[in-house]
Amino acid sequence: MLDYLKDIYPRPFDHYSSQLPKRSPFSCVLDMIVLLTGEENEEEVKKKVQEITSQLRRGRTRPLISSTICVSQIPNSVRYYGVSMSTAGRIPGRIMVAASCLSSWDSNVAGAVMTYYLNNANIPDFDGTIRLPENVRCEAFNILQGTLLLPCRTCGNMFGLRHPTDQEWPYGNCAEVESLSNLFKNVEEVREQARLIVANNMEDNRQRAERSVQTELRRLLRQHNFTWDGNFFTPQ
Repeated sequence: MLDYLKDIYPRPFDHYSSQLPKRSPFSCVLDMIVLLTGEENEEEVKKKVQEITSQLRRGRTRPLISSTICVSQIPNSVRYYGVSMSTAGRIPGRIMVAASCLSSWDSNVAGAVMTYYLNNANIPDFDGTIRLPENVRCEAFNILQGTLLLPCRTCGNMFGLRHPTDQEWPYGNCAEVESLSNLFKNVEEVREQARLIVANNMEDNRQRAERSVQTELRRLLRQHNFTWDGNFFTPQ
């Protein structure tokens, strides 16, 4: 089985000890489900994600699964899905958030995350927070229970989502981030209409923010004795 997987998916095996994946594992599972089910079949997508999650939780090992799924769209548009960060522990989560900011997420969405990433405080001279257009639907659901979840304070701070709760998850962990990133990448009008709170000197300040996030990423990797060559790979 291992040799078979190496033949079919060589890149993860070639790069796992020197490069970082761009996304967490369950995001790849979600892509497969949406591809096979069809983005328009929202309830079926959520049902299949729930079934796979339930099956994985029955094992004796600790699976890298997500707890939340999010759907973003504008009226009568394609649905864009995302799941919460599927990592084991706080440090792996911070590593993957940094990696996704630098390599995978839409630049506007990544900018909103980077604004708060370091110590949950604004990086000096950089504010990448955005306000979504009024017609954007961005709704998260508990995967196992299927219940609608109000946005947390974290997502309220980053994206201006309305009626946030007082719950504050680590910045970048929520399913809304990946879902909105997929929406922004594919619907240019939404990306253009999403308003940056501060637009002055954004490019220079953003580059400094990216360097700060990369420095923090290297520090976290050194703690785990991981020698990173500075590159990312797509885990598929």
